Amino acid sequence: MKDEYNDEYLAVGIDLGTTNSCVAILRDDKVEIIPNELGENLTPSVVSFTDEGQIVGENTFNQLIKNPKNTIYSIKRIIGRDFSEIEDDINSHFWNFNIIKKEEKPKIKIIKREKI
Repeated sequence: MKDEYNDEYLAVGIDLGTTNSCVAILRDDKVEIIPNELGENLTPSVVSFTDEGQIVGENTFNQLIKNPKNTIYSIKRIIGRDFSEIEDDINSHFWNFNIIKKEEKPKIKIIKREKI
């Protein structure tokens, strides 16, 4: 990625955390955290799918109550695992969203509501 200030290339790093995520660049041998749209360095690792589109970060927290089946969190606990490895967590209702088994892998099922 070219820096808008000069012709050198920047290194971009993304820390996808279970709870929070952040993005940084390396510029002049220093790490700069890129703030989110609210000016915060960390963004909650949560996404909610609504009739209006997707919501990410801080704005998703009220969706956990209003839209629990379509609000995805702690996804890193699922990525790269077989369904059998997370089945106990699914049965204990660790997640509110629907996780289905497809070819021995866990898949997230989003419920799309049709507008009337």
